[in-house]
Amino acid sequence: MTRRSTADPAALAAWRLAQLDAAGFPAPLAARLARDLDMDLHALLALVDRGCPPTLAVRILAPLDAPDPWPT
Repeated sequence: MTRRSTADPAALAAWRLAQLDAAGFPAPLAARLARDLDMDLHALLALVDRGCPPTLAVRILAPLDAPDPWPT
C-alpha cells in the first residue's frame, strides 16, 4: 500500500532535501531525490546509516527495469 502525503509538495521536497543533505548526499543528487517521491527516503537513509555510500544506496534502491536515471 502506498500512502501519499497531503502536505505542500514544495515543503515536502524541502524537508526531504534537508534530510538528504544531513545524511551526506551530494547536493545535485539530493535535489533530484528530494523531488522523486517514488524513491523511498527512509530506505535510503537506513542504508547510509549502515555505512553505504549515498550513490550506492540510490543504485541499490533504483528499480531494476528502469533506465539508469541516477548516474553516479
